[in-house]
Amino acid sequence: MPECPEVHLAGRFINGACGGLVFAGGVERSAVGRGPEVPFHSEAYRISAIARGKELRLTLSELEPAAATPPQNLVFRFGMSGSFRLCPAAELPRHAHLRFLTRESPRRALCFVDPRRFGSWRLGDAWQPERGPCVVSEYQAFRGNVLKNLDDRAFDKPICEVLLNQKYFNGIGNYLRAEILYRLKIPPFEKARTVLEALKDQEQ
Repeated sequence: MPECPEVHLAGRFINGACGGLVFAGGVERSAVGRGPEVPFHSEAYRISAIARGKELRLTLSELEPAAATPPQNLVFRFGMSGSFRLCPAAELPRHAHLRFLTRESPRRALCFVDPRRFGSWRLGDAWQPERGPCVVSEYQAFRGNVLKNLDDRAFDKPICEVLLNQKYFNGIGNYLRAEILYRLKIPPFEKARTVLEALKDQEQ
């Protein structure tokens, strides 16, 4: 299941692979995609991405600044198997539920591919409000959010449970939790507050 590192790598891939590409036309959606139709059409636009925790935001921006079409934002959740691929438009992968086509010839497509269909997207630029700061891109805010809220009852639970609480550990999932506890030799059923209070006096 994609967690914070995979989502951030997807954002880097999109920005690197698509930064010099011009896209055109409408956004194609499969009949079974778990997200709305995208009401965006342009003769020339670019795509950029930014990741935060387990979410990734795409921005579709007109190539001409004076164009009447405003930018369109979409926020993706990857579910169990979501990913992005850039491929020839004539050779679309199975389960390509959202497709952005380039203007070049032969055309290529940036596809949101999700075989298990737990992934989804929504229109707009808003991150999920119940998620805390990102553990990768907003480290100082993430650290502060945890340490200033250690009195929260959530931290009465074992550290192995609390690491999955996205209000405090946005982007952490099962495999990262296991790696963190194993590498730091932290007993998984130690009370979270006991483990984390020791960090208050450490350098950031």
